[in-house]
Amino acid sequence: MAADPLADVLDTAPLAAAPAGTDPGRGGAARVTAAADAVEGAVIGLRRWFHAHPEASLEETGTAAAVAAQLAALGVEHAMPLPNAVVATVRGTAPGAYGQDGTARRRVLLRADIDALPVAEDTGLPFSSLSPGLMHACGHDCHAAMLLGAATVLQANRDLLAGEVRLVFQPAEECSQGARMLVEAGVCDGVDAAWGCHIWSELPSGTVSVEPGARMANADWWRVEVTGTSAHGALPHRGADAVVAGAAIVEQLQTVVSRQVSPFEPVVVTVGQFHGGTARNVIAGSAWLEGTVRTFDPEVHARVPLLMKRIVEDTAEAFGCSARVTDYTLGSWAVVNDPAVTEVARRAAVEVLGEEALVSYRGSMPGEDFSEYLFEVPGCFVFLGCSTTGTDHCWPQHSCHYNPDERVLADGVRLAAQFAVDFLAG
Repeated sequence: MAADPLADVLDTAPLAAAPAGTDPGRGGAARVTAAADAVEGAVIGLRRWFHAHPEASLEETGTAAAVAAQLAALGVEHAMPLPNAVVATVRGTAPGAYGQDGTARRRVLLRADIDALPVAEDTGLPFSSLSPGLMHACGHDCHAAMLLGAATVLQANRDLLAGEVRLVFQPAEECSQGARMLVEAGVCDGVDAAWGCHIWSELPSGTVSVEPGARMANADWWRVEVTGTSAHGALPHRGADAVVAGAAIVEQLQTVVSRQVSPFEPVVVTVGQFHGGTARNVIAGSAWLEGTVRTFDPEVHARVPLLMKRIVEDTAEAFGCSARVTDYTLGSWAVVNDPAVTEVARRAAVEVLGEEALVSYRGSMPGEDFSEYLFEVPGCFVFLGCSTTGTDHCWPQHSCHYNPDERVLADGVRLAAQFAVDFLAG
């Protein structure tokens, strides 16, 4: 394994306490901004450490330990409800933050996901992944670092908090399991609102989308198995070719989008894998396909698996084969922002980034298990632009070349911290 370019980052506890100060502006925005500026370099350093040390979904024990070490160095109360998850608490000291019985007046949850993807990195960065075949290709390294930055800012400015902040460092978002695991562990108990943020390569750096309504799609996963009859490759008429039938199924599945659903309803049907056959001179007796479906509308969400079943079975039969959908699994539900909570987040964004940073973005078809928190409490999910122009542009999420603009990390710290301050003040 290559030498670790960031071996000393965690040992030096880069997230030193952020400066506190007087409050010259409404809601403490000036203090939040100054504190975020002060920790910007450390947040970038942490992001690079996380990037160099990716861990797969459900295996994020090293990442969680690193997060816990940072929180301990800051004096932030924290616990690990799972070996690969960390939940921290910042207790406000503003007047009325707690009742006489010690109950928080309000409580807000801030969440960051921490898992990486099974992607072989090809960025050439000096802090590239040290784990072959694993990469932070979706920005979760940035999310973890930004939330640690927000913890630093909030811990230094507890007198601005009229309640309690719960910071959740969540594993296993990419496999749509982590949020549900933590909800079942009780992280939403007593919470009044939830906040999440994703750095996003489809938006320019310096911009942010904070809008109500549907933001990310229902994400379903499926598998189709095709059964034919094997034969000699030179005698195709003696068999029933599962590869040909499978190829026809791939093509016909696209009619779900083009002919079965209204053009006004966004739908994606993707075949991500297609495997069949055993040898180059044998008519394939079997094949299988796997893929994903993305939808927004609940009625369309319910209809698509029925449409797929019909297309899969009838298409295979036309080629003398049989096929069936052997698995159709919901990965995550659509993320739908609560209007009232989103308005608080929008005002917070204006306070720390300015009105000019707000952009309109119609949402995106990838899935996000932040939806699990929204089943429990109202909340808001924010897109933070991270794409520059020219030769230094940001590749799309999940690309082996993905390298977001690190200059936006301080913006993410500001957004999270100011939202917490403003929501608790409400």
